[in-house]
Formats: sequence, C-alpha cells, structure tokens
Amino acid sequence: MTTLRTSLSCSAALLLVLLAVSSAMATAPAQVAPAYADARDYPTPGEGWARFRAVEAQLVRGFDYICGDTFCEGEYSNLQALRFRCSVAVATGRVQACAWTFTGSTAWVDTGSGGIDVDARTWTCPTPLAAGTSLELLLHTLEQAGDKALHVPLPGTTVSIYDGLTDCL
Repeated sequence: MTTLRTSLSCSAALLLVLLAVSSAMATAPAQVAPAYADARDYPTPGEGWARFRAVEAQLVRGFDYICGDTFCEGEYSNLQALRFRCSVAVATGRVQACAWTFTGSTAWVDTGSGGIDVDARTWTCPTPLAAGTSLELLLHTLEQAGDKALHVPLPGTTVSIYDGLTDCL
C-alpha cells in the first residue's frame, strides 16, 4: 500500500511539474524572426558574404582611384573607405538601406607647445537607392559594372553611389 501511495504521489508530482512547464511554455513570448538582415547574411547567415565583399572591394578600388582628384583634395586629404553595408528585408529580399562609412583626419604641429593637434572625422554616406530595389539586382548591377561600379546608375534611378558621396563628403 505504501508503495502504491508513493507511486501515486510521485506520478501526481510529475504531472504537476509537466503542467507547470507546459503552461509556462504556452505563455512565453514566441521567438520572432528578424525583419531585416545584413546583406552579408542574406539569404542565410554568411551566405552572401563573399559576393557582397567582392562588390565592396570594387567600390573601394573605385574610390581610391578618384579620391586624389575629388574628395581628398580638401582639408581631409587622407580619406579612407571603411565599410559598405546594406540591410535587406528577410521576407522579400528588398534592400531597406545602404550606407558607406569613411574616415579622415588632418594634423598639425602646435608651434607654441610642440604638441600635435588632430582633427579626425567619420562620415556615414547613404546610398541613393530606389525604393523596392532587390539585393540581387543591386549586386548584379554593381558586379557587371566592374571598375565602374562607383559610377554606374543604381537600379531604378539615374544616380550612382558616387553621386551619393558628393552629397556627403
């Protein structure tokens, strides 16, 4: 009889634990999939990395080529491209936004103290994309342009990434 009571007590306790756990799981908030992803992680984490980095490298080469005659003539003559990033709607593959970051500095000697004064800046330049541009079309356009990727009109527009930089740097 004692064994039967102990078994029933253990069974009842186990049932209560299972009910509590299932009740807690039922009321826990569901994990929501993110609405947007980094283009390097679209369509799955890491899958777009190589392709996106190749396009970014084309853009950096283009910037380095024209920098001395354009953006790098002024106060910040050592501008460096940092990162080109795009966000993509996971459900549709449409680009939400792209931005390219840059840094530059100027330095001079304080002739009174002998110290070095530095003015360092960063810029975040938005890319002038048409609404609803697919990541596939954007990457294809930039890939096909090769060394001219900086100057090719962006899909659905008459402007290029270069045009966006002139408004920013």
